[in-house]
Amino acid sequence: MTKKKTESGGIGETLRTVLYAVLIALVLRTFAYEPFSIPSGSMLPTLMVGDYLFVSKFSYGYSRHSFPMSLVPIEGRIFASEPERGDVAVFKLPSDDRTDYIKRIIGLPGDKIQVRDGLLYINGEPVEREQLGEGMVRSGGFPVRITEYRETLPNGVEHLIWERGSDEVFDNTPVFTVPEGHFFAMGDNRDSSQDSRSRNVGFIPKENLVGRAEFIFFSNNGSARFWEIWNWPSAIRFDRIFQPID
Repeated sequence: MTKKKTESGGIGETLRTVLYAVLIALVLRTFAYEPFSIPSGSMLPTLMVGDYLFVSKFSYGYSRHSFPMSLVPIEGRIFASEPERGDVAVFKLPSDDRTDYIKRIIGLPGDKIQVRDGLLYINGEPVEREQLGEGMVRSGGFPVRITEYRETLPNGVEHLIWERGSDEVFDNTPVFTVPEGHFFAMGDNRDSSQDSRSRNVGFIPKENLVGRAEFIFFSNNGSARFWEIWNWPSAIRFDRIFQPID
C-alpha cells in the first residue's frame, strides 16, 4: 500500500511539475519574450533564413495578438508605447490577422513614404545611403547580383539593405501617406520583399504589432537534417548566436 501511494504521489508530482512548467512558459511567451524563426530572405542581410530570434512582447504594449491564437478579446492596445523608426518588428498580416510577418518600421503616422528609382524618400527627403559593395547571392535557387548599402534613417538609425537594381517591381511607387494609428514597414532586401508597398500587406495597424525583434538565439544554415547529428557543428552559424538585431 505504501509503495502504491509513493508511486501515485510521484506521478502526481511529475504532472504538477509539467503543468507549472507549461504555465510559466505560456506566461513568458505571452507577456515577455516569444521565439520566432525566419523562413524567407526578405530581411537579408539583417536576418537570414534559419535564424531563430526572441521578440519582446512588452515593447509596444499588448493587444489581442499578443496572446496565443489572438484569443483574448482586447480592444486596441494596453500599456501601449510607439515603435521607433528603424525598429525590426513582428506583426500580424493585416489581410488575415493570423500570419506573422517581420519587417523594419520605416514610416510613422502622418509620414509620406515613396520609393523613386529604388531610393527611399520620407516626407519628400531622400534617405541617406552609402554604397558598400556588390556581389552575387542566391535567390529562389538562382544567382542574382545585389548591391549592398548602409541606409541612415532620419532619426539616425543605420542598417544594411540589399538592392538588385532601380527598376524592380516596388522601385517606383506612389506617395503613401501613413494613416493615424498605422505604420509603414519594409524589408531590408528591398527587391525581394512583400511589405507595405504591396496591396497584400499595406499599412500596419497598431493593434497588429506583436513585438520588437531583440536578438538571435540560434541560427542554422539548413545543411544538416535533424537526425544528422554529426553535421550539426558545420550547420550552426555560431557567429550569429546572441547577436542583437539592429
